[in-house]
Amino acid sequence: MAVFAHPDDEAFSVGGTLAHYAERGVKVVLVCATRGEAGKITDPSMTVTDLGMQREQELIRACEALGIPAPIFLGFHDSGRAERVRTGDPLALMNADVLDIEARIRPLIEEHQPQVIVTFDPHGGYGHIDHLQIHRATTAAFHSTGHLPHPPQRLYYTAFNHQAAEGMARFNPDLDPLLYGVSDKSIVVRMDVARYAARKKAALAAHGTQMGPESRMGQMTDEDRQMMEQRLLGGEGFSLGGSRASVPRYPLGGLFDGVDYVMYVED
Repeated sequence: MAVFAHPDDEAFSVGGTLAHYAERGVKVVLVCATRGEAGKITDPSMTVTDLGMQREQELIRACEALGIPAPIFLGFHDSGRAERVRTGDPLALMNADVLDIEARIRPLIEEHQPQVIVTFDPHGGYGHIDHLQIHRATTAAFHSTGHLPHPPQRLYYTAFNHQAAEGMARFNPDLDPLLYGVSDKSIVVRMDVARYAARKKAALAAHGTQMGPESRMGQMTDEDRQMMEQRLLGGEGFSLGGSRASVPRYPLGGLFDGVDYVMYVED
């Protein structure tokens, strides 16, 4: 189970990993807290009357590109950023009680019985308030579902090391590599997802409102875009947020390495 805040979070963070495990017969459940209603339309050629509905459809198409089932939406609203912040929206994720968010995640864990849960790192990737809210709620839900007959065995956070963070800081000067990156020793799983580059690229492209010519990536030089794509498409890293299963080695060979009562998964 992967739990994120907005449509496109999954493609950037874990698209290759989700495609990898889905191809191996693992049941993949993607949970998205909002429909991205407060996002910025970065393609001037698009006419969008309902951005939430548009981005919902974009996420469905992204899931198809990755080979995973359609997402489950929690029904919160996107909080927005900068001039689009929705402080007055009571349904905005930033205004929700984190315990209420957790209360919507817990029944999904009980229903789908995931052995592994993946969500944002403690800094929310780059500090987005919605990402932080989902990190807190998902972490809480992992710990509060240990009483279930088949509780989740592992909790992972998306992670990139300091070197990768330094590269990202070239395109986002507000991103402090020492704050938002982690040490190599903190990354417990490194997924080589290069073979899924085409799928991940197609998933990113499916989010047309966010990947247009006025987006951060759309304004990059060819050299910078190539560099960014190498980072995004080649590998995905994860740190360990919690475990109810043994950790047979460090780093682990994959997300399911050492997990109990699980089908054999070739990592």
